[in-house]
Amino acid sequence: MNKYIFISFLSILCVTNCGLKGKKDSLITIKTKYGEMKAILFDDTPKHKENFIKLAQEHFFDSLLFHRVIDGFMIQGGDPTSKNAPPNTHLGTGGPGYTIDAEIRPNHFHQKGALSAARLGDQQNPEKKSSGSQFYVVQGSVLNKEQIDNLQYNQNLLMTGLRTMFEKPENKDLLDSLNQLYLSNDMDAYQNRIIGLAPRVERETGLQVFKPISEERKKLYSTVGGSPHLDNEYTVFGQIISGLDVIDKIAKVAKDDSDRPIEDITMTVTVEEISRKKITKEYGYVYPAVEK
Repeated sequence: MNKYIFISFLSILCVTNCGLKGKKDSLITIKTKYGEMKAILFDDTPKHKENFIKLAQEHFFDSLLFHRVIDGFMIQGGDPTSKNAPPNTHLGTGGPGYTIDAEIRPNHFHQKGALSAARLGDQQNPEKKSSGSQFYVVQGSVLNKEQIDNLQYNQNLLMTGLRTMFEKPENKDLLDSLNQLYLSNDMDAYQNRIIGLAPRVERETGLQVFKPISEERKKLYSTVGGSPHLDNEYTVFGQIISGLDVIDKIAKVAKDDSDRPIEDITMTVTVEEISRKKITKEYGYVYPAVEK
């Protein structure tokens, strides 16, 4: 065999195998009365990974609540003030006293089971810094083809462009027709009309509202499901690789007007160092290829 071909063959093998050989990773276990969720944390969000592991090893999360639960969206916890919190206590403002710089990566999506950092809104937090301890686990829903197609438009830029267009008197009839459609409560028709105006918005304002999305992302949201409107807005730093059904069970519990479960759902979070090869074998999680 030609030695150069042989070297190339070894390189291909290394892309798929060298990233696992001999390496260990931190397997996270989030235990609740509804079962256990196992998670891995991403290497390319190192600040979040290190912080979450540190807090877990210090037993920071133990006995805290999943204090905010929205069926079809996500379950949220990690507020230290939720520990032994009486009923009707306002929760969701606590933390360890620091934030974490955003590590928003385009290759991490809010698919079902995504482990993501909660944060304050853009007005108070334009840098999108994460809470030091509060996190949420995505439940979301499976998207149909039309919803997938709509993901290819930057909704914020599209609405900005429409507002700019509607400042022109010659577009008054268009604005009136959209308002009528909105008042008819046919939200599907209204949304489709908005999307249909995207090419015109680009022509008249110069804004680039179309944003092609990867086939991987389309496949994830059409099969696994998730909450894609959160993409590129919050740091996704891990993924549940076992126990997705636990998310569904927690999401469906009875809640009060603040989305806090009526019956407290506490958590215990532990960390175990095991080989990446074992994680792949037992949980089916495939680590990203690492070239050597």
